[in-house]
Amino acid sequence: MPKEEHEDPQVTGKNRYKYFEWPFLPFYKQMPLNVVLATPKQDIPHSYITTVKKSQSHIALVHTQGTQTDYRDSETQTDPYTPEYVVCQETIPEILTLATLTWGRGLPAGLAEVEMIERAREKRAWEATLPPLSNDLLFNKRRKMMNDMERKEWAFREHEIEKLQELQLEVLKHLLKKREEDQNEVNIKRLNAQWSELQEEREMKMSRIRHAHVTAIRKMTKKGRNVEGKLERRDIIRDYNDFASQAYGPLSRLGRFPDNNSERFVVKNHFLSTFEGILELESTLPDFVTQPRIKTPKPKAITTKNNFLKKAARLDLELAEVHQALLEKKRKVPEPKKKLFFLQRRPVPVARLPTPTLEMCSSEEEDIEMAIVYLQKLLRGRVIQNMMFEGKEKRLELIQELRTSHSLQEDDRLVKKLEKQVTLALQRQRNLHEEKMSMIEDYLAGLEGKSLADMFDFLSKELIRLQEERRIHAFAMLAERQRRIREAEESGRRQVEQRRQREEDQIFKEVIKVHQSTVTSYLEDIILNTEESTAEEQAREEIQKMAEEINDIAYEIENRRTHLQSEEIVAELVYSFLIPEVQKTFVKEKVRNLQKKHIRAAHQIIHQNTEKVIQQSQKELTLTFKPRAESEIDKMYARFQAKKEKRSKKDKKDKKSD
Repeated sequence: MPKEEHEDPQVTGKNRYKYFEWPFLPFYKQMPLNVVLATPKQDIPHSYITTVKKSQSHIALVHTQGTQTDYRDSETQTDPYTPEYVVCQETIPEILTLATLTWGRGLPAGLAEVEMIERAREKRAWEATLPPLSNDLLFNKRRKMMNDMERKEWAFREHEIEKLQELQLEVLKHLLKKREEDQNEVNIKRLNAQWSELQEEREMKMSRIRHAHVTAIRKMTKKGRNVEGKLERRDIIRDYNDFASQAYGPLSRLGRFPDNNSERFVVKNHFLSTFEGILELESTLPDFVTQPRIKTPKPKAITTKNNFLKKAARLDLELAEVHQALLEKKRKVPEPKKKLFFLQRRPVPVARLPTPTLEMCSSEEEDIEMAIVYLQKLLRGRVIQNMMFEGKEKRLELIQELRTSHSLQEDDRLVKKLEKQVTLALQRQRNLHEEKMSMIEDYLAGLEGKSLADMFDFLSKELIRLQEERRIHAFAMLAERQRRIREAEESGRRQVEQRRQREEDQIFKEVIKVHQSTVTSYLEDIILNTEESTAEEQAREEIQKMAEEINDIAYEIENRRTHLQSEEIVAELVYSFLIPEVQKTFVKEKVRNLQKKHIRAAHQIIHQNTEKVIQQSQKELTLTFKPRAESEIDKMYARFQAKKEKRSKKDKKDKKSD
C-alpha cells in the first residue's frame, strides 16, 4: 500500500472544536449514575439561554462534553487483583496456606484443590496431636506416629501414581486407536486411488477396443457392399446431399487441394501496394491518429480515507491468488514413469502398402470399357469352344475304337458283371471293416482324451493349489515375522517404560529418604547440642560448687594442719603418683627390649624375601610377562591390613560405647 503523509491535525490548536462531539447513546439507562452528560445547545429553550446570559457575565472558554470509548473493561481485564495484607505476630491465618495458588494454577478451586486443602488440614491437626520430646517414651511414641503417617503418605502417593498411570494408559490407548484409524484411512485412500487408476486404464482399453471394433465393422460393411467388385456410377444427388462427401470436403490424398489459386482472393489496391499511395492515405487522416496524445492514467484508489482496503481490491487480491494457484497447479509437471528393470522388445511397424489411386473417368468411357470387357469374355469363350472341337476332330478314330472295344460278347459281359459284383462286395466289406475300426479308434481316442484331460485338469489344479499354498505360507511367515518384530519393539518399549518408571520411583524414594535423613539428622544434632549444652552448664555449675567447697575445706585444712600432716600428704602423693609412673616406664622399656628380637627377625625375613622377589621379577621381565604368584610379602601386607581394619573397628566401637 502506498504510504500517505498527513498534515498536522492541530488537535490542541485551531481544529480543537472538531474533536468534540455528542456521543451516540442508544440506551441512556445503561450509563452509570455518577455520569451527567452536558445537554446539547439545540435542546435548551430560548428563555433559559437569555436568563443564563443575563445572570452569567463570564463564559468559560472550554466546555466538557461526554465522551465515548471503543474499549470495554472485559477487553482489558487481567488476573484478579490480590491486595496486600498484614499478619499479626501470634496468629497464622489458614488462608495463607493457599498463597501458592494463583489464577489458572489452582484457582478457581476444583475437586483436587479441595481434597488437597482437606489433607493439609488433617496433617496440621495430626501435627498438633504429636507428643513433645521430653522423655524416651514420648520420643518413641512420636517416632511411631511419624512412621505410621509416612506409610499413609506413601500409600496415598502410590494411589496417585496408579491413577496417573491409568490416565497415561487411557491416553496411550486413545492415541494408538487414532493412529490405527489414520492408517486405515490412508490405506483406504491408497486402495481407492489404485482402483480409480485401474478403472481409468480399463475404460481406456475398452474405448480403444470399441474404436477398433467400429472401424473393423465399418470396413467389413464397406467390403460387403461390393463383393463382386462391380463398378458403380457416381450418384451426384447423394454426394451433394451428404455433407461429408468429396463434393463438400475433398481429400488431398485424392489430388484435390482447396488452397490452390488463393492469390486471386488477395485485395490489390494502389493505396496499399505503393509507397506514394500510403503517403496519400496518411495525408487524409486527422492529426490525432498520426500524433496520439496519451495521458498518464491516475492510479486507482484501492484504500478508503481511513487507510483500509476496499472490498473490490480485497476481492481482486483473492482472485489473483486463486488464479496464481490454478496456474501453478496447471504448470505442475507430472512425475515421470519409473524406468523398467528389464529391456523390452520394441515392435517394428509393418511397412504400409502403397495406396492405390483411381483415375476419374466419364460415363461414356465407362460404358466403352464395360463393352470391351464383355466382348473379351465372348471371344475367350468362343476360342475355347473352337479348341475343343479341333481336338475332337483330331482324335475321332480313337474315340470310335474305344466305342467298338466295349461292345464284347455276352458271356464276357456276365463274367465281367460277376467280377464286378465280387469286387463291389469286397469293397463293401472293406468299407464296413474300416468304419468299424475307425469307430473303435475314435472311441479309444475319446477315452484317452478324456483321461488325459482329467489328468491335466487335476495336475493344473494341484499346481494352482500348491502355488496358493506356498503364497499363503509366505504371507503367514511374513505376518508372523512382522508380529514378532512388533512384539519385540513393544516389549522393548514396555521394558524402557518400566525401567524409567522404576528409576523415577527410586529417585523419588531416594529424595524422600534424603529429606527424612536430613530432618532426622537435623533433629538429632539439635537434641545432642541441647543435651551437651545443658550437661556442660550443669557440670560447670557442679564443678564450680565443688571447687568452692574444696577451696573452703583446703583453706581450713591449711590453717589447721601441722608439719607431720604435710609430710604425710607429700608421702601419699609420691606413693600414688611418682612410684606408679616409674613402674610404668620400667615395664614399657622391658617390653620394648623383648620385642627387639622379634622385630630384627622379621626385618631379616622381609629383606631376604624381597631380594628373592626382586631377582625373580627381573628374570620374568627378561623372559615373558607372566602373572605373579602371591608372595609372602603380599600375605604379610594383607594380614597387616586386616589387623589395621580390626583395630579401627574396635576403636569405633569403643568411641560409640564411651
